Amino acid sequence: MDSGLYAACAGLVARTQALDLAANNLANVNTNGYKAQLPTFQSVLANASASTAANPVAQAVNDYGVLGDSRTNLTQGSLEPTGSDFDFALQGDGWFVLQTGNGRLYTRNGNFPVDRNGRLVAADGNAVLGTQGPITVPPGKLFVSGDGTISVDGALAGQLRLVQFSPATTLAPAGSGYFSAPGASEQSSQAQVTQGSLENSNVSPVSAAVDLVTLQRNADLLQQALTTIHSNFNRIAAQTLPQI
Repeated sequence: MDSGLYAACAGLVARTQALDLAANNLANVNTNGYKAQLPTFQSVLANASASTAANPVAQAVNDYGVLGDSRTNLTQGSLEPTGSDFDFALQGDGWFVLQTGNGRLYTRNGNFPVDRNGRLVAADGNAVLGTQGPITVPPGKLFVSGDGTISVDGALAGQLRLVQFSPATTLAPAGSGYFSAPGASEQSSQAQVTQGSLENSNVSPVSAAVDLVTLQRNADLLQQALTTIHSNFNRIAAQTLPQI
């Protein structure tokens, strides 16, 4: 079988997967606190053997790139003032912590309204955790200081739980701008809370659109190559088989 067929097929699959990531980034360009997902490619040597390893040409022909994984771009997005007392943005390395029915999730989207029970919650109803558990605030003027301390009409009401993770910790996207992390991996964060602002997505709309178009063009070229190789293979087979 022509190695070009495998190379084109592997390349097309990798570009298709990368397209999904690029499309998701572009779709979340206006999602507060969203972190871009970037593709990570890895090399796979097909039919690795002693003869292949000793032959540089064979290595080049049979070495295919595939999408190995994705990584999260954790750079901070710009802060946008909203004027709402229930909007919070983080400056520095840190995450807000949410309590769900299946454990904890982490987010940089600090839009936390108060539900009918007086709890600070995320948009989907998950409770915002403080240092002493879910945060309940009484009616009144809410103020949050830089370290996350919450007061209502001057009375202490709790403190936002702010955490960070070591560089070796893998944060897995969990949808809606949330991330999950291995248990017991939280560390205390010194990030500063800015009340009345939200962090924008760190996705550049222009760059995301260019990436999407570039990947689509690459995929189209690989599709054309795959079609050409397949047609050539069929032509050779049609000419050769009758002679056998």
